[in-house]
Amino acid sequence: MRATAIEFRLRVVIITFIITLGFWSPWIETLGMGRRISLLEWLALELSRMGLLRFSEAISVVIVFASAMAALGAVLRVWGTAYMGTGTVNHREMKAGPVMANGPYRYMRNPLYLGSWCMIAAMSFIMSATGALFAMVLLTVFLWRLILGEEAFLAGRLGEPYQIYRRTVPRILPHLRLGTLIRSPQSSGKPLWLHSVLSELNPIGVFAILAGLSWSYDNRFMVRAVIVSFGLSLVVQALTPETRHEARLAE
Repeated sequence: MRATAIEFRLRVVIITFIITLGFWSPWIETLGMGRRISLLEWLALELSRMGLLRFSEAISVVIVFASAMAALGAVLRVWGTAYMGTGTVNHREMKAGPVMANGPYRYMRNPLYLGSWCMIAAMSFIMSATGALFAMVLLTVFLWRLILGEEAFLAGRLGEPYQIYRRTVPRILPHLRLGTLIRSPQSSGKPLWLHSVLSELNPIGVFAILAGLSWSYDNRFMVRAVIVSFGLSLVVQALTPETRHEARLAE
């Protein structure tokens, strides 16, 4: 069930491939499944068909929900990377240092993975309904495998300090009260916000696209904008000097 070291090394490639298939959804034409329609539009139509909302109201509710999901993803990614350091977050190999229990890591063990899940869930609203289902199922399984693989790696490298942290802090669902109780004196580096924002331009871009361009109802334009956002983030990431805290792990 755990991801292998090769899967971790190729995680960006694998995630990109799954998302690409979700957008492409080749089975729609192959199986003659009818008109290609985005999940955003499909949900709005279903809400209106059930009589819960008029279509104009339903589409607004769905856009706001998708934008909120994208915003949460962007916040978690930027916040987590600011404390972890871009050099650790973007590293191809798993890394282990002193247990990180500052910033979002005081509330949950995997804020970066949760942020990635929220960002991709927001992107799925501009995929076809079946493409969104395909992408989210596969990505949820893959991200879970990565989490389990890293937990096993850290348990072996860090020993008892990490075991205590793992028993205290939830894996995914945040425990807000813990934030007032937990802080790691070993990982007290200041958050590097500018480097984090530059490193996480893609989730920020996804939020801007969902919040700003969804109202145009031009799904193809939004898909192109997502591709541009992803490409731009790779270029900026390559040009930005890496920062490195002595953190527990790359996510």
